[in-house]
Amino acid sequence: METLQLFLSILLLLLLLSTSSLAQNPKCSDRDQESTLEVLHIYSPCSPFRPSSPSLSWEESILQMQHEDQARLQFLSSLVAGKSVVPVASGRQIVQSPTYILRAKIGTPPQTLLMAMDTSNDAAWVPCSGCVGCPSSAAFDSAKSTTYRNVACKSPQCSQVSNPTCGGGACLFNMTYGSSTLAANLSRDTFTLASDPIPNYTFGCIQKATGSSVPPQGLLGLGRGPLSLLSQTQDLYKSTFSYCLPSFKSPGFSGSLRLGPTAQPLRIKFTPLLRNPRRPSLYYANLVAIRVGRKIVDIPPGALAFNPTTGGGTIFDSGTVFTRLVEPAYVAVRNEFRRRVGRNLTVTSLGGFDTCYSVPIVAPTMTFMFSGMNLTLPADNLLIHSTAGSITCLALAASPGDFNSVLNVIANMQQQNHRVLYDVPNSRLGVARELCT
Repeated sequence: METLQLFLSILLLLLLLSTSSLAQNPKCSDRDQESTLEVLHIYSPCSPFRPSSPSLSWEESILQMQHEDQARLQFLSSLVAGKSVVPVASGRQIVQSPTYILRAKIGTPPQTLLMAMDTSNDAAWVPCSGCVGCPSSAAFDSAKSTTYRNVACKSPQCSQVSNPTCGGGACLFNMTYGSSTLAANLSRDTFTLASDPIPNYTFGCIQKATGSSVPPQGLLGLGRGPLSLLSQTQDLYKSTFSYCLPSFKSPGFSGSLRLGPTAQPLRIKFTPLLRNPRRPSLYYANLVAIRVGRKIVDIPPGALAFNPTTGGGTIFDSGTVFTRLVEPAYVAVRNEFRRRVGRNLTVTSLGGFDTCYSVPIVAPTMTFMFSGMNLTLPADNLLIHSTAGSITCLALAASPGDFNSVLNVIANMQQQNHRVLYDVPNSRLGVARELCT
């Protein structure tokens, strides 16, 4: 990844643009085709999630992203530990600050919303017209859709959401996250993704929100649970998808989500997908070793081992920004990285990043070695640089110890400019290098 200098300068430019919606910006026209959707970063000109203030310094922006990642990691850790029931649209960090979004058309005639793409959640949800406390910038107007229906209380889907209740025969549910509480109807309508209509798609239609962290336009879950896109479109997409996430240096911050087995890359190496029965939605893979340069780092086996009981192991996640390793693994990798960069160089820290340099460095490659597949990361996927180029940090960190995380997370910065293929029927995950623009 190129330095954050370009990222922040582009962000400043985007924030000064006068356009405020898809309709007002011709460059934000729908470029989805067949079963491939355009994936936008939150800082895209077409994104409703872009920050409202351009005044953050580089250090402040890094600290903010780290803070948001902390909440995301806490959410993921609660999932694997079995400490929470996952409701429709769960995930404190995902809904407050999504990283990648896509267009979904809902209803008949279709209404376009930009929804967060999330591989660690299942169900879809959107704020609906008339919602008390929801953002007024964009909402789904169910009254204008001829195909909209409420899900009945006795429907099997009603038992799959948190705290379901019955109102006039319709399935209602409540959820909380951060400082907000949401009330929603479980609903059905036609979802259109690219050129593919999906009739009777089950999702949450938010009716009331209180608190200061209300999500703008909703979420589309790409997990493996019963209400996920994969489960609801098995006949159409065969539980197969891939994405290519754009980096910050991409002018349009634009990548792609490819649904179904058609047109997936042929030259790609795979690793088996592992399944945690306690949290079957998450995409675990068997990380067996990490190599820095040519040296395989000495890591305690237990730090990488898949453990369904504790939730330990390694997942691929589209919503976390910076890869996290449990502390024994991170310390070993970090120390080898420091050794390869140069023992005599002074190491400083910035927030959760403890391997930063104030002079130019030459970074070694880093290879995450999975069963049957290696993911080798160049400097673009490993380093972040200050706006002025005076500070360079290794963009990895230890999993937070304050909530006893046992999870290694391969995050979206390390996935950028790679095609990541999820082949659920064959229980495998593939990665191939690709320029995602």
